[in-house]
Amino acid sequence: MSAHADLSAAADSLDVRVLTEADFPDWARATNTGFLRAAAYTEEDLALRLSRTDLSRARGAFDQGRCVATYRSFAQQLTVPGGQFVRADAVSAVTVAPTHRRRGLLSRMIRADLAEAKERGDVVATLIAAEYPIYGRYGFGHATSTNVWEIDTHRTGLDPRWSGPECGGRIDLVDGEEIRKAGPELHERFRAERHGAIDRDEHWWQARTGLTAYSFDPQPPAFHVVYRAPASRGGQVEGLAAYRADDTWGDGKQPLNTVHVDHMIATSPAAERALWHYLCSIDWVAKVRTGYRAPDDLLPDLLVDQRAASVVTSADWLWVRVLDVVRALEARTYEKSGTVVLEVADRLGLAGGRFRLTVSEFGTATCEPTAEDAELRLGARELGALYLGGRSALRMAALGEVSEEVAGAAARVDGLFRTARQPWCPDIF
Repeated sequence: MSAHADLSAAADSLDVRVLTEADFPDWARATNTGFLRAAAYTEEDLALRLSRTDLSRARGAFDQGRCVATYRSFAQQLTVPGGQFVRADAVSAVTVAPTHRRRGLLSRMIRADLAEAKERGDVVATLIAAEYPIYGRYGFGHATSTNVWEIDTHRTGLDPRWSGPECGGRIDLVDGEEIRKAGPELHERFRAERHGAIDRDEHWWQARTGLTAYSFDPQPPAFHVVYRAPASRGGQVEGLAAYRADDTWGDGKQPLNTVHVDHMIATSPAAERALWHYLCSIDWVAKVRTGYRAPDDLLPDLLVDQRAASVVTSADWLWVRVLDVVRALEARTYEKSGTVVLEVADRLGLAGGRFRLTVSEFGTATCEPTAEDAELRLGARELGALYLGGRSALRMAALGEVSEEVAGAAARVDGLFRTARQPWCPDIF
């Protein structure tokens, strides 16, 4: 028997199934193992994790009763250009034990989940990829990117004696309870304005404000700060940030602390400016690590000396997989009017076909299957990458990732799909 046949036989002997509650403790252990966390779950940890898991959308692979691969998905809403929310199948907790690689376990789990998502009526699937090469073969495309900046506070050119926004608004330090009250409403306004953003449930706010935590992942308490608009604009919260600080001292008892921003959102440039000025003006702080920000974030230009902010991470972030081409393309708006015929190849058979996209002068679109000749051929992966407007069809054509059947088609797609602001997903899941 060949080595390939041996692997196929071994794969067939593995039990890949939707979880039961009895499976859950071993599945949780395998998830921690896959993410290189050796600590064991306590009973309280398991109860918390189970409360955040829809067992009907969680899968595992079992070898002689032991879980060796994990997978789960959950309901999500993704903001698309124009501000509409579309239903998404969010993929998470994907692991395969080092002893069971190359046996098709992820393929079996993800194919089943995506088929169910399509049947359920989800428009797209989403994930954050820990490793770049894995998910393209399942039709996911790198749709948003992220940057992390490190700011040298002494070089910003901002006044370190700053005591509050010049715009009439105010910065307030608040506790986690107040963030749990004000944060969800602020985030709803934020995600309606920023394509690429996703929804946040109650569990998200509890975890980010210290109300719930796993025993094996203790986090030091965070500081929470909000920006309130001037009374003339209603005084509502327009931004918030959470941050932690280390305790580093140089020679001669010189404080050289670094602030690490956990997360920040703002619904106005005034709020964003005020929050960054606050963070760069905290006593004893020499550096600020920004956390994950949009590639076109306003931050560097808010500083007098833009070189004070250096990019320390620049990477892919949210990956998108289109499940329903018609509903996906009709949900978003476009920068220009025009038409294009796209032929989408999908090896999983979920979203393939030829489609005519027609965009009106108002930026709204109709999309329908067609027998017309294709003008641009692309895979499901490339469609997912283009979908939120942050990637270039012209660049993909130059790289051979899409095929122009009519000269100028890639440029027309860019004119339709590209957006003035980059898509941004502030969250990891």
